[in-house]
Amino acid sequence: MNELVLKYGCNPNQKPSRIFMNEGAELPITVLNGKPGYINFLDAFNGWQLVSELKKATGLPAATSFKHVSPAGAAVGLPLSDILKKIYWVDDMGELTPLASAYARARGADRMSSFGDFIALSDVCDVCTAKMIKREVSDGVIAPGYEPEALEILKAKKKGGYNVIQIDPDYVPAAIERKEVYGVTFEQGRNELVIDDALFATIPTDTKELPESAKIDLIISLITLKYTQSNSVCYVKDGQAIGIGAGQQSRIHCTRLAGSKADNWYLRQNPKVLNLPFLDSIKRPDRDNAIDVYISEDYMDVLADGEWEKIFKVKPEVFTKEEKRAWLDTLTDVALGSDAFFPFGDNVERAHRSGVKYIAQPGGSIRDDNVIEVCNKYGITMAFTGIRLFHH
Repeated sequence: MNELVLKYGCNPNQKPSRIFMNEGAELPITVLNGKPGYINFLDAFNGWQLVSELKKATGLPAATSFKHVSPAGAAVGLPLSDILKKIYWVDDMGELTPLASAYARARGADRMSSFGDFIALSDVCDVCTAKMIKREVSDGVIAPGYEPEALEILKAKKKGGYNVIQIDPDYVPAAIERKEVYGVTFEQGRNELVIDDALFATIPTDTKELPESAKIDLIISLITLKYTQSNSVCYVKDGQAIGIGAGQQSRIHCTRLAGSKADNWYLRQNPKVLNLPFLDSIKRPDRDNAIDVYISEDYMDVLADGEWEKIFKVKPEVFTKEEKRAWLDTLTDVALGSDAFFPFGDNVERAHRSGVKYIAQPGGSIRDDNVIEVCNKYGITMAFTGIRLFHH
């Protein structure tokens, strides 16, 4: 099959719509269930590239949670602590496989953004991962294969309409890629840049320390950025993205957005949040929303309105601004990647507030000296990679 007709394009009024291969080549995918749409396939193909590169770079199973052609989360299959299992709502699932751990991390980093995601898995989807996917609100999944029982679990999702795509892991795309905008064809070479620790050889900061764990996290951040709509910044800790700022026009806005997501990820691990007395009837997505409100600045207003009675068994204690700041000050050893250079030191100032200790960015700004100076002020190790990772 070299063509697949779709229901419509980005929006219902954009018809006709299809994906196809030129010159009679076969599509590298098989739809095993459902009817994926235009945006589903954009997410699927970008997500597949991301997890394939993560697997190749780290040797670990990888997963990503995509929304609107940018990842909400990306991770490799490292074991989860009891706290992470709890904040990702998987503490009732028993022992997790490495692939399931990867998806729990990818989905759990920013659960609000991952609501209704499209999933990409680097490895054959196992039963444990399928059971995890089944209980989340999601549009579909792409993987190189599915265990028979896992496929049956996924086929039953969304009343039989869940999108399940199998991709040929041996597929190699053409070296030249094209797309049309306003009737004009754009052409460029594919971004085949290999991201590895050789990119971290140039360290202009006073602090040169860059342990192996930090190199892996920086690699994860840069590979994630390679498939994130620019401008973009990515915070990573312990093998998973914890904050992604995508598609912002200003670099500092990327850093602030991603930093706020990283902060929320860490604040969810505070005992006050872990022990929120939810009513048994409150479902996971509603708990995610309530947690987001609880750790936000407007929680006092919500308390005053008495809305807590609809969510909690008893009135929770207020999580004060001072308590939140004190908790965030214990977040350390975070890695940060940027898809283009930092034009000002304010990006480093903001990154420092979210525990960033290692940075990888292209360098080349006329204010590199200022950026280096701020890194030195906080003892941050920064590598100049010399490469830009714009993705549009």
